[in-house]
Amino acid sequence: MQRVWIDTDMGFDDLAAVLTVEHTAGWSIDGVSLVAGNAPLPVVIDNALRSAACFGWHFPIHAGRAAPLVGELVTAQNILGADAMASAGRGLPQAPVTFLALGPLSNLAVLLQVRPDLATRIGALMWMGGSAGPGNHTAAAEFNAAVDPEAINVVLDAGVPLHMVGLDACRQVRLYAADADALRTAGTDKAGMLADLMLGYVRIASPDGSLPMSLYDPTAAAALVAPESMRFRAGHVVAECKGEYTRGMTVVEWRVPRRAQANAQVASVADEPRVRDVVLGALKRAVRP
Repeated sequence: MQRVWIDTDMGFDDLAAVLTVEHTAGWSIDGVSLVAGNAPLPVVIDNALRSAACFGWHFPIHAGRAAPLVGELVTAQNILGADAMASAGRGLPQAPVTFLALGPLSNLAVLLQVRPDLATRIGALMWMGGSAGPGNHTAAAEFNAAVDPEAINVVLDAGVPLHMVGLDACRQVRLYAADADALRTAGTDKAGMLADLMLGYVRIASPDGSLPMSLYDPTAAAALVAPESMRFRAGHVVAECKGEYTRGMTVVEWRVPRRAQANAQVASVADEPRVRDVVLGALKRAVRP
């Protein structure tokens, strides 16, 4: 097997060249690096990622130089079109992206500030954060929301379809010391390691592990991959950014559309057995021999 690394300014002819190598027997693509040329680097990156999604590429793709070593960038957009993919009909599809966010929304907020046009490319955002009730970092604010409440409002103002899985939903799902014991029975090194981590997590609730611990991030993951495991309600969400005692609070107005227009789906009722089945089943598969 001969291996090659491809450096490209991804337009149609580049795409055709990559496909030529990929589908020729005896050749393997180690990866692709991108350079501004046919179009500015952001356009080249977009073309490469859409090509990867369309054709199922699994090799790594890395962004490279956005400009020549000396002088201004000259592109071929006057010939190839704005996206360097002139077409007589259909172009590369722009499939909506689904986000699972398990921390503060800072990264996504910055992305939307720099590239507000990408908001329409986000099909769904499942976020473990916020609360429709009390907080945990403070009396009013959940930790992920408290870290960067301004980011929450940036995301909401951009019109991103937010599904908020907050404390009140996650606390309906519990993890027990016995779950760690059951995972350990798989008998592998990974099973033992993951069981130790799980038991350490459970012991946050009580040093001896006698009390269950609420399950947070995995509950949001379960809501994503098994939608039937979580019930959502429409609401209008805004993050409090100025309150001396309430900064980071996610204020939910349930009276939609009478008092406000809904801008989020807020998790309200978790199917605890289903969430546990999804999460613990996945962990058991991850550690099996």
